[in-house]
Amino acid sequence: MVEVTTLNEKKVIINCDHIEKIESVPDTVITLSNGKVYLVKENRDEVIKKIIEFKRKIFSGNF
Repeated sequence: MVEVTTLNEKKVIINCDHIEKIESVPDTVITLSNGKVYLVKENRDEVIKKIIEFKRKIFSGNF
């Protein structure tokens, strides 16, 4: 699960296992496998970094 900020300043937590794609057009668009779409303030690299950090915590058992 990663926290991102929507364009209207709301913090939401999304399940990174359900992310189908991340686009920069120019805002960052996250599309989930169920078709739900989120426009977020974080750029693509920031979202990927958050996903990697989350996965490291899960696989290391340090959550």
